[in-house]
Amino acid sequence: MTGHVKHRHRSERDAVISGIGQSDVGRRLDRTAMSLTVDACLAAVADAGLTLNDIDGLSSYPGGLMDGLNPGFGGPGTDAVQDALRLNLNWHSGGYEGPAQIQALINAAIAVSAGLARHVLVYRTVWESTAQGSGGRQGMGGAGSGGGRARMGGMLQYLLPFGAVSAANWLAMNAQRHFHTYGTTRETLGEIALNTRRNAGLNPKAIFRDPMSMDDYLGARMISTPLCLFDCDVPVDGSTAFVVSHRDYAPDVPTTAVGINAVGTALHGRPSWDQRPNMEESPLRAAADTMWARTELTRADVDTAQLYDGFSIITLMAIEALGFCAVGEAKDYLKGGHRISLEGELPLNTAGGQLSAGRLHGFGLLHEACVQLRGQGGERQVSGKPEVAVVANGGGPVAGTMLVTRGAS
Repeated sequence: MTGHVKHRHRSERDAVISGIGQSDVGRRLDRTAMSLTVDACLAAVADAGLTLNDIDGLSSYPGGLMDGLNPGFGGPGTDAVQDALRLNLNWHSGGYEGPAQIQALINAAIAVSAGLARHVLVYRTVWESTAQGSGGRQGMGGAGSGGGRARMGGMLQYLLPFGAVSAANWLAMNAQRHFHTYGTTRETLGEIALNTRRNAGLNPKAIFRDPMSMDDYLGARMISTPLCLFDCDVPVDGSTAFVVSHRDYAPDVPTTAVGINAVGTALHGRPSWDQRPNMEESPLRAAADTMWARTELTRADVDTAQLYDGFSIITLMAIEALGFCAVGEAKDYLKGGHRISLEGELPLNTAGGQLSAGRLHGFGLLHEACVQLRGQGGERQVSGKPEVAVVANGGGPVAGTMLVTRGAS
């Protein structure tokens, strides 16, 4: 059965984000993934006003297996973290397949709602910068076990022979199609890059904080036409963690509980980077539509948007998919960058996003949403006590969305 159903009970509302934590974030920190993870997890638990003895659930993305296959991309698995922190768990989960990175939070909320756990520790760790610097991270199509080229199946067998070796190449095709169909320009993407750089200048933890002009953006070296260097996120080392608790703990949260109002998890159409029928439209659309169907809130209620920006074209298509403007109208919506600025109607990626603050693979965006809703943004704080934030994760054929609120939903 397809379509959208108005649910009487929305399980995600049984949960709140009670604590947030983050390790050091930087380029080539030369620290182990486990040490970064432990720092973030301990910070989140303390922030929630809990101890490790209170934690009875553990959730992560993409699971420990992925780091063995692609060093730097994933952190330690839940079994390793359980052992390192000496946790006694009633529930745990970690995996790659699902509604993008944010699935780890969604799974935790569902587990809390089902009574499988009361306080779930959720983490995401990357150490891509150190892995790249040490030569431990090969590109796709790297050497096989016999010293020759690796044999590839699936979509890569069709893309690698033509030099399309990374997500930058695949998403550049989306950008080119969007440009061709709707008249989108490089300046349109530049407004996203410039906005994140301005916000990063107000974030002491951001990697790139120097001011950037449109001329700087347009003059940067091309990576995969029409995407230039500043359209691509910045590999870093770092870990981000949350504690997801049952909503009845909200009054005891030392700071401000962040409610999970609605989630979007749908997967419609072909799960493909390059074979979708509408390449100029984001696969996020299905997840966004189901999220809006699960809430009484509207787009007008959203005070800040933290949207995945592995590449700037993803963010542009997410703005359209979420309905802040119609598909094809981003070039007008983003013109001048006023709407997405800190003072605009939709403050976007207020910590600098992944384009300037660093690629924490979506979890940094949810962390920033919580910071903003708590009023802890400092110089980059959105004015007017923001009440509602929308978060979107996913840079390929799968995506997940979440509406979060100040206080339990």
